[in-house]
Amino acid sequence: MGFFDFLTEEIAIDLGTANTLIIHNDKVVVDSPSIVARDRMSGKIIAVGKEAAMMQGKTHENIKTIRPLKDGVIADFDASEKMINMFIKDIPALKKKWFTPSLRMVVCIPSGITEVEMRAVKESCERVNGKEVYLIHEPMAAAIGIGIDIMQPKGNMVIDIGGGTTEIAVIALGGIVCDKSVKIAGDVFTNDIVYFMRTQHNLYVGERTAEKIKIQIGAATEDLENPPEEMSVQGRDLLTGKPKQVQISYREIAKALDKSILRIEDAVMETLSQTPPELAADIYNTGIYLAGGGSMLRGLDKRLSQKTDLPVYIAEDPLRAVVRGTGICLKNLNRYRSILIK
Repeated sequence: MGFFDFLTEEIAIDLGTANTLIIHNDKVVVDSPSIVARDRMSGKIIAVGKEAAMMQGKTHENIKTIRPLKDGVIADFDASEKMINMFIKDIPALKKKWFTPSLRMVVCIPSGITEVEMRAVKESCERVNGKEVYLIHEPMAAAIGIGIDIMQPKGNMVIDIGGGTTEIAVIALGGIVCDKSVKIAGDVFTNDIVYFMRTQHNLYVGERTAEKIKIQIGAATEDLENPPEEMSVQGRDLLTGKPKQVQISYREIAKALDKSILRIEDAVMETLSQTPPELAADIYNTGIYLAGGGSMLRGLDKRLSQKTDLPVYIAEDPLRAVVRGTGICLKNLNRYRSILIK
């Protein structure tokens, strides 16, 4: 292999429902929304990532925006493959090369994924010139990215709240002891906000606006120490059909998200109830780690802590914890070979 090493590039990919991140040479080189815009007439892809995200909800009938991943798995095979391809071509270091190098890739997948869905991810990567494709479960990657030594005979609990799925796993000795993957995460929170605005304010808002509300004033509990200020939201009045604006506070959003967060709490409690006693003792001492974009919801750590009576810590850069862990795996392939799925 040695001689051909210069022909092989190594990349780590976190293929998320909401965002795709790629690490190359220890740097995050791509951090874009997982959205593709396609021309309906010719079937060509017009834009991917940030450019396509700007078009979301504002397209005419000839352009369609697609989110190729649903609940953490590939829903639109063709679009996802083209999206991965375009993202890889965007990597600055690969642009300079006059030939396409073969790629050694480590890609994250949700822990509750089926064999068929796994094959879809693998085939997508192989078609974009991936010669060696390794898969890793998301909670594993998140744990490594947070800085936990997963090879130790010690239990750690990681909750990764992404866009499509929430992954809860208890990890020890480089393996997942018990895990639960629920399809309640960022996207469901966004839909909850859309529904709440419709029913409570008769205001029809799009996904992008709901996402903005979630980021600016989203909260998991009503008693926050430093609450965000009220936000004005524009949309279409469902009664008159005119554009209108309303003021909403974080308390209303906390009410809107309450049911979904309850279901995440139940999943956490269920995972804890399946944990072997020795590992439960470890978790009592180490607490629970949160990663993923959903963990940035204000007051979520506090709420989970009250529910489980355990300390809850948020990773320092939760959005990038998973891809960072994937990158570490890529660098130390021999050390982590046992946890990768070839």
